[in-house]
Amino acid sequence: MKASPIMLAVLSALLPAIGSAASTPAGHAVPAYTIQQRHELGGEGGWDYLSLDPTTHRIFIARNDRVMVVDANTSKLAGEISGMQHAHGVALATAQRRGYVSNGKGDNVSVIDLDALKVVGQIPLSGKNPDAIVFDDASGHVLTMNGHSNNISVIDPAAGKELSTIALSGKPEFAVSDGKGNLYVNLEDTSQLVHVDLKAGKVAHTWPLAPCDSPSGLAFDAANQRLFSVCDNQLMVVTDARDGHQVAKLPIGKGPDAAAFDPQAKLVFSSNGEGTLTVVRQDDADHYTVAANVPTQKGARTMALDAQQHLVYLVAANPAAKGAPVTGFTLLVAGSH
Repeated sequence: MKASPIMLAVLSALLPAIGSAASTPAGHAVPAYTIQQRHELGGEGGWDYLSLDPTTHRIFIARNDRVMVVDANTSKLAGEISGMQHAHGVALATAQRRGYVSNGKGDNVSVIDLDALKVVGQIPLSGKNPDAIVFDDASGHVLTMNGHSNNISVIDPAAGKELSTIALSGKPEFAVSDGKGNLYVNLEDTSQLVHVDLKAGKVAHTWPLAPCDSPSGLAFDAANQRLFSVCDNQLMVVTDARDGHQVAKLPIGKGPDAAAFDPQAKLVFSSNGEGTLTVVRQDDADHYTVAANVPTQKGARTMALDAQQHLVYLVAANPAAKGAPVTGFTLLVAGSH
């Protein structure tokens, strides 16, 4: 992940103007998104990725030394899973009722029981500083993007061990799997997007993302084979996953760190640390329109999408000086009703 939430909390950038719901002859109307609910969860420590379990509607939040679990139906704390070492993300294998937590300072993955909400195993890695983490349905493997060793760890969760690593030409940020043997990864320091052939265990293609600078969040439209990379220089770049050519570039808010795609609503989201949620309408596979920049809260740079209820969950805390304790850690719920 990118900058810490404490650093983001002191950003002084002004919020972009709120865009109105868009409706043109070429596109569909976009309901106006707003922050509908705020629920203070509290607790110390920073945070990183959020993951939503669609079967239980629980949100898993990586919070440094633990994973915070929130019931999305009630927005109340369902429990906390301790023992993490600078947790970055939680990959969910819902059919197996297991979760996998990347521990950046432990160079390992914690295995958690999604129902009992407890650690049931630990998997050591040769990769350094595992950050983003993905469960690949096609292989049943868990994949970690290792920021300090510029590679991917391929993990067999059934055997409880790292099988291999896949070398990358830069620092990996977020990644998405298509569930058919392909993984796509943003490279932060080289501003590139790589296509990894998981069956072959190697990089198949490396595509430039210029003019994108420092890509972080990544989302995938399986039906149209489109990838959405969000970038530090306030751009979203849309790439054709079949051949790597760029089809669109859109302006977004400042400090993005996550992207999401709602296939039914045909909307792409970028959560921005400055305190906005950029909503982009997909007119067709190659044409997009920025519909709105919804005010959220400074530091709300990561999110989880509930594509069934068309809700976006974000988290943020009160502004604080660098090094000061986190206060007022809050769950924000963005919706259109």
